[in-house]
Amino acid sequence: MNAPTGLDFAAIPERIQSEVQRAIMRSIKGVEYFSTSGPTLGSTPKDVLHSRGTMSLYHYRPMSDEIYRVPVLIVMATTNRGYILDLVPGQSFIEFLLKRGYDVYMLDWSAPRPEEKNLRMEDYVLDFIPDCVRRVQADSGEQDVSVVGYCFGGVLSLLYGSIFPDGPMKNLICFTTPIDFREMKLFSNFSDRRYFDVDRLVDSVGNVPPEMILSSFEMLRPASRTVSQIQLWENIWNDEFVKSYRMFDRWATDTLPLAGEYFRTITKDLMWDNKLFNDTMSVGGRAAKLEDIKVPILHAVAEHDHIVPYDAAKHLIAKIGSADKEEVMLKGGHVSLVAGANAVKRLWPKLDSWLGKRST
Repeated sequence: MNAPTGLDFAAIPERIQSEVQRAIMRSIKGVEYFSTSGPTLGSTPKDVLHSRGTMSLYHYRPMSDEIYRVPVLIVMATTNRGYILDLVPGQSFIEFLLKRGYDVYMLDWSAPRPEEKNLRMEDYVLDFIPDCVRRVQADSGEQDVSVVGYCFGGVLSLLYGSIFPDGPMKNLICFTTPIDFREMKLFSNFSDRRYFDVDRLVDSVGNVPPEMILSSFEMLRPASRTVSQIQLWENIWNDEFVKSYRMFDRWATDTLPLAGEYFRTITKDLMWDNKLFNDTMSVGGRAAKLEDIKVPILHAVAEHDHIVPYDAAKHLIAKIGSADKEEVMLKGGHVSLVAGANAVKRLWPKLDSWLGKRST
């Protein structure tokens, strides 16, 4: 009887031994995984320039002898913490910018306290961001500021830029930023006004709990957590895989609650009435039209973004009033676009090339 084509019997003992060794390593590394903490994240040296309520403004210490004139203010999404952009040395977007000669600041958020449930959209757009911009100006000695907004941080940056079109913002960069909220399909269904009583929710619980927000993200890919845990077990012998898994898993589950009044406005003005897309958005009685933004803008979108699908983001550049505007679509997902090995090769060099020419 002939052996099946392509079957190498001589290699079978070696393959069995390899699998046994890998199984042993899984057991050893599995014990290590549960008995040790993950890598330290967000460790790039920085100073707290200002802290007030749910807002913190960081200034990162320079890593280059020559620094671009225009400082960079990163505005994080209000649902997640900023260390996704500062993972570990070699995989830190912040570190990359510093080494390329940028003067970097970050507006990061902490969980709103129960008594901060009345924070409104105008507190974020007309108070927190302008306050941070003024402090960056004072600290850097420059009037111009480039703003980088990630996800909903990009929405806040767009609202700020449209309300203060003659203000100090010199350049605007948005990462995976939605403007057509009808195309945020699951979120749109989740918050359908026929079934979702946002007033009752906010009036009852105050701040929206992080478990509700995290669950809505996980419903976009219901099996993703199970699949990722299986992949972790299969690769737990691989130190680099485990390190990466722990970094991204920690950030993904480190979700922040949202201030109640702020969430009410997001639901009614953006999810229900789609006002930003329809050019009817206002904040604190001040019109916020994207066509009023005239500064250079770069919008980076991810080819496989399940949180902000391309259909929700694709109209941004067309609606912006700038003459200098560009959209770039890169491989990756909502997170891998900006952090990790994919971002190191694709987004970061593109951003450096675009922003460097506009930061002198």
